[in-house]
Amino acid sequence: MSREDLPNGKHPLDDTDRKLLQELQRDPRQSMSQLAKQVGISAPTAAQRTSRLERRGVIRGYRVDLDPAALGRPVAAYVRIRPGPGQLQRIAELVQRTEEVVECHRITGEDCFLVKVHVPTVTALEEVLDKFLLHGQTTTSIVQSSPVPWRQVPLD
Repeated sequence: MSREDLPNGKHPLDDTDRKLLQELQRDPRQSMSQLAKQVGISAPTAAQRTSRLERRGVIRGYRVDLDPAALGRPVAAYVRIRPGPGQLQRIAELVQRTEEVVECHRITGEDCFLVKVHVPTVTALEEVLDKFLLHGQTTTSIVQSSPVPWRQVPLD
């Protein structure tokens, strides 16, 4: 059994994998040669290990961190949605079709969904909420500031 095919879906990371992931989180745009240099391995080894981490699903993709306010969407809000009877699937489909939704999580508790939206104005937020109110109840919290907007996943 190879290291990539361990039972129960667990894949141990060695120190080199952790260093690669830390560097990629810090700067995903760096070249393989730059990455290899930072980690202390050869560029072919860095490319091979990075590909293996991608195949295993540890690395799911590479993203660009855009500033919603700079793109005309300065209002961010989290919306908890409690579907009405028989509306769960409709809400799931609606969040997928709503472009203002940038995140959606199925959650436990009385509410079933936690949705993050970015909109240009509070009026635009109201329009988004109205779509969901046809299928359930919403509770909305507008983001005032983000002391921790995003941070790297701990690799200890």
